[in-house]
Amino acid sequence: MAARCTETVLATLGLLSLCRASTSGAATSGKAGGEGEWAEPWDGTVFRSPAALGSVGVARGSSPQPGSTETADLPILLWWSPGLFPHFPGDSERIECARGACVASRDRRARADPRTRALLFYGTDFRAADAPLPRLAHQSWALLHEESPLNNFLLSHGPGIRLFNLTATFSRHSDYPLPLQWLPGASYLLRPAPPLRERAEWRRRGYAPLLYLQSHCDVPADRDRYVRELMRYIPVDSYGKCLQNRELPTGRLQDTATATTEDPELLAFLSRYKFHLALENAICNDYMTEKLWRPMHLGAVPVYRGSPSVKDWMPNNHSIILIDDFESPQKLAEFIDFLDKNDEEYMKYLAYKQPGGITNQFLLDSLEHREWGVNDPMLPNYLNGFECFVCDHELGRLEAEKAHASSPGDFPVPKPHIAQPSHMNCPMPTPGFGRVEEIPENDSWKEMWLQDYWQGLYQGEALTAMIHSNETQQSKFWDYVHQIFMKRNKDL
Repeated sequence: MAARCTETVLATLGLLSLCRASTSGAATSGKAGGEGEWAEPWDGTVFRSPAALGSVGVARGSSPQPGSTETADLPILLWWSPGLFPHFPGDSERIECARGACVASRDRRARADPRTRALLFYGTDFRAADAPLPRLAHQSWALLHEESPLNNFLLSHGPGIRLFNLTATFSRHSDYPLPLQWLPGASYLLRPAPPLRERAEWRRRGYAPLLYLQSHCDVPADRDRYVRELMRYIPVDSYGKCLQNRELPTGRLQDTATATTEDPELLAFLSRYKFHLALENAICNDYMTEKLWRPMHLGAVPVYRGSPSVKDWMPNNHSIILIDDFESPQKLAEFIDFLDKNDEEYMKYLAYKQPGGITNQFLLDSLEHREWGVNDPMLPNYLNGFECFVCDHELGRLEAEKAHASSPGDFPVPKPHIAQPSHMNCPMPTPGFGRVEEIPENDSWKEMWLQDYWQGLYQGEALTAMIHSNETQQSKFWDYVHQIFMKRNKDL
């Protein structure tokens, strides 16, 4: 799982030539926040090698080793998750950032080097039992975790996220926020919707008003439980492996790898549907994926459950249907049926596609001012951007330490920057439908995700205790976990 996720991230950022496209496309307007005409990105390869990254990015050329003369005085950033190292083919690279230069490396032997100022971790790959111990006082820990919390619930708890000094997550509150990682630009939302008469013809051919395309079943958000109940009240065409009741028209489209891409044949098929069930695999503020943005790109109305803060990011205040606004699946089905039969009311949900229809200035400003892009050759990808963010932070920290050393009375000891729970903000999983007390104890969702959630808390507390104890033996990790579990559950 971890290796596959790492490859997906690298591919998404244009660093691997994989035939998988989770976030392809670029606006032709030249500004991410602009409303220029959309051009479909598909060219048969989807991902292209990143262009020169300009003032924030990589100094291309040879790959100097951390100890070489030209990098002797530069701080080292060590990618402890080496599979995400964004430089090829060597093990180290001099990077030029806004505040100066650093050396990025994936050679773990550099951890003991006093010039190594930061360890960079990918959240999906981070395992508390394998964390580098003892933790060195002069080294920051930096976390990149733009993915779902289901990959590592340790990070959803205070003791877990506070292990890190710097973060890049989907949350707007993280140090290097990535909430719009799946949205190339405002123009992506402006692709014209198919004419209603075409969709009406597909309805006459027996297609349902509502689409569900999902092959990742049994997830923390428990979405299949809700969809199964909804199906009792309204027709849903379900493709993929979850609750499947129809087949995609070709074998190529049935491939789950194709189902997450911007393949034009797939997009043309999906655009037949007026409504798309868009349920994220976990519920966290600002965690929004292609499940939300792709239906809007295609001119469908997302029937959404996911980020509780999703309204903050919508193009206007009338562009999606929120599942949790309805008291029951039956009431939601009745509303969808009403819109399906009333074209004028339905089209109000697509008004944002008209000139000037994107009225959310917060969304436009966020797109325009982010320093990274989605397949935008004029901007760095967020992997290199985060690397430079860490470099600049460590250069600033070095300056502050030198100032304090030279004049302690004038310059205080720089305070460490500590990540906060709001940098992930993912609550305990809850059932997709019904109350947790009504679910049998042997239910797979209950057995897997509730236990995984609380295990993440115990592991975060255990690693924190080991660091505070200056523990050097990783092998003692599970002993610490057991002690914490017993203390918390001593009355059971």
